[in-house]
Amino acid sequence: MADPTRRRLLELLAAQGEATATTLAEPLPVSRQAVVKHLAVLDAAGLVSGSRVGREVRYAVRPAALDVTARWMAALAADWDRRLANIKRVAEAAEPDSRPARPD
Repeated sequence: MADPTRRRLLELLAAQGEATATTLAEPLPVSRQAVVKHLAVLDAAGLVSGSRVGREVRYAVRPAALDVTARWMAALAADWDRRLANIKRVAEAAEPDSRPARPD
C-alpha cells in the first residue's frame, strides 16, 4: 500500500471493476511487466484477485480485504495521532515561559 503505483492500480481497479494488466498499464508511466509484478504483490496481500478468461488474466479488487485494510490503517493513524499529541503536550509543557517578565 505504500507504493504509489500500487495505490493507483487499486484506484483504477475500483473504478473499472475488472481489468487486464495491459489495460491498467496504459495510463501509468510503467511497463505492463511492472504492472504484473505490482498486481502479484497485491494478490499475495489478498487485495486483488486474478482470474483467467481465455488468454487474459483479469484482475479485480477484493472489497472485503480493502475494508479490513482501511480499518487497520485508520486505527494505526489514530494511534499515531495520539502519540504525536502527547509529544506536543510534553514539548509545550517543557518550554520555558517566553513572555517577558513584568516589572512590579
